[in-house]
Amino acid sequence: MNSTELGDLWDRVTGTQSAPEQWLVVVTATLALIAVVPNPLWRLARNTITIAHEGGHGLVALLTGRQLSGIRLHSDTSGLTVSRGKPTGIGMILTAAAGYTAPSLLGLGGAWLLTNGRITLLLWVATALLAVMLVMIRNVYGALTVILTGTTFLLVSWLASSDVQSAFAYVVVWFLLLGGVRPPFELQSKRRYGGAPDSDADQLARLTHAPAVLWLFLFHAVSLSSLIGGGRWLLGW
Repeated sequence: MNSTELGDLWDRVTGTQSAPEQWLVVVTATLALIAVVPNPLWRLARNTITIAHEGGHGLVALLTGRQLSGIRLHSDTSGLTVSRGKPTGIGMILTAAAGYTAPSLLGLGGAWLLTNGRITLLLWVATALLAVMLVMIRNVYGALTVILTGTTFLLVSWLASSDVQSAFAYVVVWFLLLGGVRPPFELQSKRRYGGAPDSDADQLARLTHAPAVLWLFLFHAVSLSSLIGGGRWLLGW
């Protein structure tokens, strides 16, 4: 690829695109909501949230100087991220706290990019993050899930028309914002009935000596605040 082609590619990725019509923003929000609320669809769509959840653990582990050993994604939409380093301290706390907050914060960042017309950039950044995550996947199901998701982003960003790219990007961001709200409620329900004794909230409680309910409150606060803020950006309010 020569310098001219590289320049054209750079302009394509970093260029701005026009915002879609308001009706399309509302339709994409509705489609994302349909994927989140009914249990049958949620069980399928939740894999995307799990990718973001475990990716959040992994990214923060690396940023805080921990050694990332691997990530596993399972067919029941659960996941596991293993990192090595000091078992206590701020790095471990931030890593444990990153999972339930990652989907919503990624959605908020995506909403900011879309508000600024960076639709193609969002798709390429998502593809790059998935490619990096793939290197750390340690099971077949997880690898297939990430490959399928990354390939979808790549094909849409490379081959689809600008209108299709826009609709796809808005659905993805709305889904992260809306889908990020449900897992903390699911965790809260499980803990109420004695389930998930080793959840992220419980690990954080042991690390910080703060009650797990406080960490659940944080997860709720981040997800709901991101939904409100990101939703306002996307709707232009």
